[in-house]
Amino acid sequence: MPNLKKRYVPFTYKMMIPYLLLVLLTDVLIGYISYTMLTQSRTEMAETNIRTGMEQARYNIQYQMDEIQRMSDTLFGSVAFQRALQKKGEPLDIYLTMKDEIIPQIVSPLQLFGNNIRFMLYTPNSDMIIINGDNLEEPIKQSDYYILPLRDIEATDWYQLYKNSERNNLWVQIDTDKKLDHISHIRKLVSYSDYGAIIGYVRITVPLDALFGNLATFPVEEGITVRLIHQLTGERVYQRGPAELAEQAELGEQTGGSDAYLRLHEPISGTDFAIETLVPKAYLTKDAGKLQRVILGVCAISFIGMTLIGFMVARLNGRKMTRIVMLVRSFQEGNFQKRIRFSGNDEFVQIAEAFNMMAMNIQELIDSVYLQGIQKKQAELEALQAQINPHFLYNTLSTINSLANLGEIGKVTEMVQGLSRFYRLTLNQGNVHIHLGKELEQVETYLEIQRVKYADAFTVQVDVESEILDYQVIKLILQPFVENVFKHAWFGETIAIRITGRRINNDVELKIIDNGVGMRSEQVRLLMTGPSQTGGYGVRNVDERIKLRYGEAYGVQIASIYGGGTTVRLLLPAGHGDAADTPELPNMPY
Repeated sequence: MPNLKKRYVPFTYKMMIPYLLLVLLTDVLIGYISYTMLTQSRTEMAETNIRTGMEQARYNIQYQMDEIQRMSDTLFGSVAFQRALQKKGEPLDIYLTMKDEIIPQIVSPLQLFGNNIRFMLYTPNSDMIIINGDNLEEPIKQSDYYILPLRDIEATDWYQLYKNSERNNLWVQIDTDKKLDHISHIRKLVSYSDYGAIIGYVRITVPLDALFGNLATFPVEEGITVRLIHQLTGERVYQRGPAELAEQAELGEQTGGSDAYLRLHEPISGTDFAIETLVPKAYLTKDAGKLQRVILGVCAISFIGMTLIGFMVARLNGRKMTRIVMLVRSFQEGNFQKRIRFSGNDEFVQIAEAFNMMAMNIQELIDSVYLQGIQKKQAELEALQAQINPHFLYNTLSTINSLANLGEIGKVTEMVQGLSRFYRLTLNQGNVHIHLGKELEQVETYLEIQRVKYADAFTVQVDVESEILDYQVIKLILQPFVENVFKHAWFGETIAIRITGRRINNDVELKIIDNGVGMRSEQVRLLMTGPSQTGGYGVRNVDERIKLRYGEAYGVQIASIYGGGTTVRLLLPAGHGDAADTPELPNMPY
């Protein structure tokens, strides 16, 4: 399978993952705590409001009950009222007594009380005039009063229950009170002269709606149930709100499950009754959904805002990291010239300064090593070049000496002139490189010197592509091999030399071919490895100079067959020179 490149994810973006997880965890934690606290606060506030309403209702109910209590206390403590109530005599006297003593004390508090009530006085005095009002089986329409004989209630259960009871000032539902949603205050009237004698009963009846009218302020439409219960019997005397919740509450008490509602209890002092409120949990947490949505929205906005901030910070730092990575990659590719600069005074600035200093030191080290290498290489080339010149000069001077001894003055002059032209080309104004055309011209100069010595005993053929004549080559790479042909390859009376040159892709191939005696493979090996008796000094010199200048991929190769001639192959990199200096191909004989 192909080697797939891993997807690059910036480090700063990777750091966004734990950052976002931390922000999300923080938002969730803050949201949960806020939701819990707000819900609890809302529940406590709702419960407090309901308790406050219950206390206010209790105060109002207590006030009305106390007012009614004061009515009975006034009658109970009035000696004149008691005397009038016990008076015997003629009907006229009784009438006047009722008109002056009894009725005013009954009517006066009725007029002062704010709600409609029904006042009933039961008296055992048979002389007392009986006053009947509306039908007692009907609800109270307006405040009225009754004076009734005690015998009317002697057969009732409630009278039998309370006549011998030590309790007094009772609030109870008797007769038709339950059916009519009334409640009655009952009080015994005893003689001031004989506390054991019962001189009558006072019953003040009030509608529950009037007595508990303040309970209407409770939001029963939202499921809250308010009721008046008897604390001793648990009997439900009065109720406002949905009956379903009351039934669920009673069922919950029986089954032990009451988590669906909150029960609040407020006793009414001085009575056996208490105000009880059943509040569904849904009412206490009715704003929970809204609070939840608000908190979720705030947390979402917070998370998005922190994400954007984190992304911006990661992007800014990511740009710095990217510049550092690009700098490191340029170092990897060998480019130590780049530098980075960051503003501020943080870790990135210190990293940039450290990288810049490291790059400068590395570049200085590379320049130093490279310069030393170039200098060493140049010194080696110059040394090799210096070895060529004395070698050729020695051979040529030996030939001139021989011609002078033979008296060949013309040939000596011709060789000296050729030698002068040869060294002029060799010097090449101090340059190491020379155009290939100039190198061939130098070979021609050498051959002209040899013609003075050998006349027409050799032939030379040059077959070089014209487009490579302006290519740069190292000077003195052809002449040593042509010289070796004359020194070591001559066999018989004549010899033929062929010089070729062509471009192969990005390289230049030069060949020197002769039909001389040739060499054995051992001789070829010795010729390439060092000086020998066969005169391989110049061959090794050329090969070393080429490799030193262009690398190990280039150099000299020799192929030879003993008795069949020798081919020397030179491989050089193709390199253009100045086309304007391209020389013409030398005019050489075949």
